[in-house]
Amino acid sequence: MAVKAFVLIEIGVGKTKNVVTALGKVEGVKSADAVTGPYDIIAAVEAQDLEGIGNLVTGKIHPIPGISRTITCLSMGLS
Repeated sequence: MAVKAFVLIEIGVGKTKNVVTALGKVEGVKSADAVTGPYDIIAAVEAQDLEGIGNLVTGKIHPIPGISRTITCLSMGLS
């Protein structure tokens, strides 16, 4: 069963389009949307397990130029 999470992303000024485009190319990122509020982008991600989520966030998302901070919220799957 896949693990789902939402990654709340803060980015540098003027980097939104580039970061959303880069996120769209990352395997495991199901969607990435620019939003209003304290975070700039929310990405929905999916992996086979919790370790996979960690590897996706730290190994594929964090290195994207323009990202300054992330918070990962795991989905509890209560639907």
